[in-house]
Amino acid sequence: MRILLVEDDRALHSALLALLVQSGYAVDGVHDGASAEALLRAESFDLVILDLNLPQMDGLDVLRAMRARQGGAAVMILTARGSSDDRVRGLDLGADDYLAKPFDVREFEARVRSLLRRQAGLRASTVSLGALALDLTTRQFSAHGAALDIPPRERGLLELLVMRAGKVVAKEAIVQSLTSLDDILSDNAIEQYISRLRRRIAPLGLELRTVRGIGYLLDKGSEVA
Repeated sequence: MRILLVEDDRALHSALLALLVQSGYAVDGVHDGASAEALLRAESFDLVILDLNLPQMDGLDVLRAMRARQGGAAVMILTARGSSDDRVRGLDLGADDYLAKPFDVREFEARVRSLLRRQAGLRASTVSLGALALDLTTRQFSAHGAALDIPPRERGLLELLVMRAGKVVAKEAIVQSLTSLDDILSDNAIEQYISRLRRRIAPLGLELRTVRGIGYLLDKGSEVA
């Protein structure tokens, strides 16, 4: 899942960026409205965390321009402007959530998870495919009830494939979802991650197929006794 963090308070920006990256998200961050608007025109994101009191371009103007382009990312407004009028204005312009500063970090993390679940079209907190289960609250995998220890990048890739199980996931979509602008994810690296995941999930009766020239498809394979 890819997130754009737009926050002009440098200390808060650094703290939230570190928190989100530690949670396994691909995050790009900017400090002003004009940079956010330019990035939203050029890139795709699953979630935008948007301050309102921004230099160069107000956050509400960023939101207005984004929704006018039919931008589909979920938007969480995160701001010190917490009056009822501000909340109504932000939600009416197309924000999906509104969190006033100061806030509890645990609530912030829960709202991020909730918005990303909604963005993926999921309501339940657990997604299961055969013997494999993904807890969307903790973003941890288990098999037959036992936790699986999977490195962060592989876990992010498997999460993407599970959430789109039965559908072909293009290589471009993998790069888009798992990397920020500062990251590089080559085709060779993707193939290595896919190979490792195949070995992990084969005993669970799942099949990870290559759709030549397009991407990858995760689905139930033969049943495991």
